[in-house]
Amino acid sequence: MRSDSAVSSEGWTRAQIYTLAVLSGAYMLNFADRHLLAVLIEPMKRDLGTSDTQMGLLSGIAFAIFYAVFGIPIARYADRGNRRTLLAVGIAVWSLMTAVTGASRSFFQVLLTRIGVGVGETSAGAPVHSLLSDVFPPHQRATALAIYTAGAQLGGVLGLTLGGWLEQRYGWRMAFVGMGLPGLAVALLVRATIDEPPRGRFDGPRVRAAVSFGETTRFLVGRRSFVLMALGLSCCIFGSYGASSWHPTLLRRVHAMSGTEVGLWLGFAAGSASMLGGIASAALTDRLARRDARWYLWLPALNTLLAVPLSVVIPFIEDASLAVRLIPIWSFLVGSIGGPIFAMIQGVARPEMRAVAAALNMFVMTLVGMGLGPTFVGFASDQLASAHADDSIRFALALIAPVQIAGALLWLFAARALRGDLEHATT
Repeated sequence: MRSDSAVSSEGWTRAQIYTLAVLSGAYMLNFADRHLLAVLIEPMKRDLGTSDTQMGLLSGIAFAIFYAVFGIPIARYADRGNRRTLLAVGIAVWSLMTAVTGASRSFFQVLLTRIGVGVGETSAGAPVHSLLSDVFPPHQRATALAIYTAGAQLGGVLGLTLGGWLEQRYGWRMAFVGMGLPGLAVALLVRATIDEPPRGRFDGPRVRAAVSFGETTRFLVGRRSFVLMALGLSCCIFGSYGASSWHPTLLRRVHAMSGTEVGLWLGFAAGSASMLGGIASAALTDRLARRDARWYLWLPALNTLLAVPLSVVIPFIEDASLAVRLIPIWSFLVGSIGGPIFAMIQGVARPEMRAVAAALNMFVMTLVGMGLGPTFVGFASDQLASAHADDSIRFALALIAPVQIAGALLWLFAARALRGDLEHATT
């Protein structure tokens, strides 16, 4: 990356823009590979002879538990070592594991490759949040992290649309191969062109080189806002990830849509809406927070509560065309939470603790949200199948709403302690 300090019209340097663009592109592939499974559940079930519960495990706990557990030691390294190199290695690992999934002949083999994807993808979480916090100053972080998170939304678009098209044209196995291999080139790009920024560059001379894991944990657990933000995010991701992982199945199973149709509707429409929701929310909270930092929590809580009625209504709509028009509105609302919450997770942590802070947040978020969300929906669908047949997925999806409400309430409680915790992180 060129160390060009020319400033853009938004006050960002070209070096900042380049770094964010490349890292967001890597995150796009991360989520493309992660979401690819969602659009391929039906053909994989037929070929491998699996149940909804097993497919829920593949998209949920099997991925999440290893993503979460390996995330903490990787974050410990990121707080001490080279975050750029760590990301490049991770990209290569998850991309290769995605491609190898296409050669799997059993549920167990797919399970092993999903574990490999989960381990590799930890590098795109906490280490990158820490790195971006040293590329962007505090008043730009929510927007920067939202744009980075938007890479995930674009990845969802890519995974659903291109994955659905590849499956319909070449089969689900080639879909995994075609989506996985390009990541190897991106790994080389990250390693060759991204700079490793000075740690804590915006936080003054107080930054220490290393802090023990115990001291970091004690500090963060002692911040009431950190604990409540992490728990609230876990609840909201439980709902959003659980629903988005099974919305393709809802449209294919209940409304008889093809993989290509699902990819186009949920990819372009819902994915784009989620991305816009994230960027718009972060830009708005960065502006509102100049008067009161609690807006970083108030706005995501409000948007989550607005999404709850749609979480209940969408599964039971009989008109497929109306369902696919409401899902993007729901996606806009649930997609708005990432940037502001991630920025505050970084804000209440001291600079030398930020990767571990992000990892601890992602540990809870991943196990409860990404892990249990899809798994719960799949399990609930199987349990309700004897009474509701194919409609069981509708009732299973509607059950996520109470958990979303709990998440929003936790953020409102966290807002009460936020000001004091932000001050404590800089003293």
